[in-house]
Amino acid sequence: MSVVESESSPSGAPAPRRPLPSGPDPDSSKLILGFVLGLAAIIAIGFVALIAVVMSFGGGSGSAAADETASTTLDLSAREFGFFGDLVAPAGDVTLRLTNDGSQDHNIGIRELGVVSNNIGPGGTTDLSFDSLAPGVYEIFCDIAGHADSGMVNTLTITGSADEAAAMADGMEGMGGGHGEMDFAAMDQAMMESMLAFPAETEGMGNPMLEPTEILADGTKVFDLVAAITDWEVEPGRIVEAWSYNGVVPAPQIWVDRGDRVQVRVVNNLPMGTDVHWHGIRTPNDMDGVAPITQELIQPNGGTFTYEFTAEEDAIGMYHAHNHGQMQVVNGMFGVFRIGDNPIPYGATVSGVTLPTEEELDLVLDIPMVLNDAGVIGLSLNGKSFPATEPLVVDQGDWVSLTYYNEGLQIHPMHLHQFPQLVYAKDGVPLDEPYWVDTLNVAPGERYTVLFKADDVGTWVWHCHILTHVERETGMFGMVTAIVVNENPDYDPDEYPVTPTNWRKTAGDPLDDDGALGVAEREGTAGEDEGTVGEDEDSAGEDEETGNP
Repeated sequence: MSVVESESSPSGAPAPRRPLPSGPDPDSSKLILGFVLGLAAIIAIGFVALIAVVMSFGGGSGSAAADETASTTLDLSAREFGFFGDLVAPAGDVTLRLTNDGSQDHNIGIRELGVVSNNIGPGGTTDLSFDSLAPGVYEIFCDIAGHADSGMVNTLTITGSADEAAAMADGMEGMGGGHGEMDFAAMDQAMMESMLAFPAETEGMGNPMLEPTEILADGTKVFDLVAAITDWEVEPGRIVEAWSYNGVVPAPQIWVDRGDRVQVRVVNNLPMGTDVHWHGIRTPNDMDGVAPITQELIQPNGGTFTYEFTAEEDAIGMYHAHNHGQMQVVNGMFGVFRIGDNPIPYGATVSGVTLPTEEELDLVLDIPMVLNDAGVIGLSLNGKSFPATEPLVVDQGDWVSLTYYNEGLQIHPMHLHQFPQLVYAKDGVPLDEPYWVDTLNVAPGERYTVLFKADDVGTWVWHCHILTHVERETGMFGMVTAIVVNENPDYDPDEYPVTPTNWRKTAGDPLDDDGALGVAEREGTAGEDEGTVGEDEDSAGEDEETGNP
């Protein structure tokens, strides 16, 4: 570093580090002083300008630098059935803080990112956080079976800046997190239109009867199943990638006789391993279909396995995948398996109703109703969602047997309007004491078989009575169908009427038309009660004499 040689300044600055050969020059001193002052002024101006630049970048609320480091927490409320709260945030770190203000378990996920929070019960809170969430529109949803279909879906908007987010949030104020103010007239109109669309046509029909591919020399019936991903129209215009057997949902029905030898050859064209469990069917252990305990996985992309067993006992069972059942079953891999006869209690009298004998009862339908509520199939009856569910069409006086099969993840109370259902078999086992219901609760894995007589003309609705499984703001959907009863001029209402008396009796006494016990019956009951009291008093006296407490 060089050293500047100069004279001492007029202000008495220290002498230079070494003396100059000549004396001081006034003109030179003035020149040097001007140079120093000018340089100082330039530095000061530059420093002020630098401060201004820094302040402008640091204090701006809409700058790119600020946006890149933005951190936002959105407080959301979940209740039956929707998400409520502000759903707009700037790009950056975003946390969805969900509080469950409902009465059921809920969670929250972002569809495009494939991320879902843990489940939280009523009153609980959970955070779902994302680093550097990019601008865009994302779908948030509740992943619990049936909840998204019932309305727990909304839109999360990530903007390019905090100013944009604030403007959008102001514009959505009072809209319930994007749900909008309820327009009751529009909701009524949507409901009416959705109901009048029934029945709607769609491609594909589940539950076809599967005939044996071949019958071997020893009488063995051979059936073929191919597991694959198939396009399936659940409701008009809604086509999903179903996991299916033989391309249909539910899978083909397999019916055999008691004593039949059965082979089921399975080809797996899925992208993952699978197996087939025979639910409610007795098989040898190595045919139970639970990899890796009873067999090896049927390998993907063409793997095969043959199940073989004898149908030893009557059964109303089902078959479905067991490996990753939470994915394969609910997405469509389920079907009906029947062995032997339908155990109808012919001629029995149940709660005052006498059933026809086997010779007299003409069963016009013996059908399944397979319930589902999850996966790509969602809330559905026999693989279809209303208005694409299939109605039952019968004539007045017809008898129908139906088995409910629950292949979903939730319970479903199935309610048939107008016609009492006689429950006479549970999981294929005949009940010693059948009973009448109008609503029957069916849990996952259960089968209930019912009998009813369609004795009143009209269109009668049939649905799950968890109402969010059948209705939402945009109309009717899901687990709804109907039975259409056509007029029969030959119908005799006095021939085996179905009027169960168990709903119209109190303590064994029939009710009046007014719904109360008759006067004589009341007096008789009172007299009996008085006699009982007297007997009790006599008993008490005897106890005193004997000293017994």
